[in-house]
Amino acid sequence: MTSSAAPFNILDALAAWARRFEKTLDSMLTPEADVPPRLAEAMRYAVLDGGKRIRPFIVTRGCELCGGTFEQAAPAAVALECVHAFSLVHDDLPAMDNDDLRRGRPTCHKAFGEAIAILAGDGLLALAFEILATRIPDPARAVQAVAELARGTGWAGMIAGQTNDMLGEGQTPDLALTRQIHLQKTARLFEAAGRLGAICAGAHTPLGDALADYGRHLGRAFQIADDLLDVTGTADQMGKAVAKDADAGKQTYPAAVGVTASREAAQEAALSSVRALDVFGPSADDLRALARFVVERRK
Repeated sequence: MTSSAAPFNILDALAAWARRFEKTLDSMLTPEADVPPRLAEAMRYAVLDGGKRIRPFIVTRGCELCGGTFEQAAPAAVALECVHAFSLVHDDLPAMDNDDLRRGRPTCHKAFGEAIAILAGDGLLALAFEILATRIPDPARAVQAVAELARGTGWAGMIAGQTNDMLGEGQTPDLALTRQIHLQKTARLFEAAGRLGAICAGAHTPLGDALADYGRHLGRAFQIADDLLDVTGTADQMGKAVAKDADAGKQTYPAAVGVTASREAAQEAALSSVRALDVFGPSADDLRALARFVVERRK
C-alpha cells in the first residue's frame, strides 16, 4: 500500500513558516514616532528584504521541540535576525568587504549612503537587545537570552570572527585559522539560535546543549558551503558578486584544502548537526532536512 502524502520539502516548510514570521518581524520593526524616518527606512530595508531566515527558524523550531511555542520564541527570533542584518550591513561596507549587492539589491550603504548604513546597523544591534529585554515576559529567561545573544555576537563571537576574517586577508591559507573564523563568524550565531530556542521554552540544559551543538555544526556546514559557492556559483544565482574571496585573499576552505575536500567537510559538518538531534526523535526531521539543504543549496 502506497501513501498519497507528498514528500516533505524543507523549502516549502521554510516558506510557510516565513509567511508567519515576516508578519511578526514587520510588527516588531514598526518605528516609534521619534525615530528619524530615514533611519527607520534603512533599518527596515536591511531586515525586511527576504533572505533564508534560517537562524530565526532554528530559534522557533528549537523552542517548539522543547515544549514551547512560536509566540514564546518570536522575540528572540526577531532579535537574532536583527543582529544578523546588522552584521551584513557592516560587512558590506567599503571598509570591510565592499559589496554593492546583497540578495540581488543594492547593499544598504549603496541605497542610503555609508553614514546612514552604519547608523542603521548600530540601530539594529541596539534594537535586538531592546526586543529581548522588553518582549520576553519572564525576567529570568530575558536575562539568559540577552546574555546568550551578547556572547554570540560580541568580542569572542561573531565580531571576533569578522575581525579574524579581515586580519587573515592576504595570509597563506591556513585551515586552523579558517576553522576558527567559521566557528566564530558564522557558527556562533547558529549555536545561539539553538540555545535561544531552549531558553525561550525554559528547557533544561541537555536539550539546550543538543540544540546548540546542532546549530554550531550547521553553521560550520553553512559557511563551508558559502565558501564553495563563492568559487562555483554565479552572481545571478547568488544575488551578489562572486569570486571575491580569492581576490581578497580570504581564509576559506577551498583555498586551504581545495573544492573536493571542502565538499566532504561540509557534508561531515551537516551529518554532525543531524546526529546532535537524536534526543528529539522524528519531531526534529525538519531540522535534519535543513542540514541537508544547507550543503546542497545553490545560493
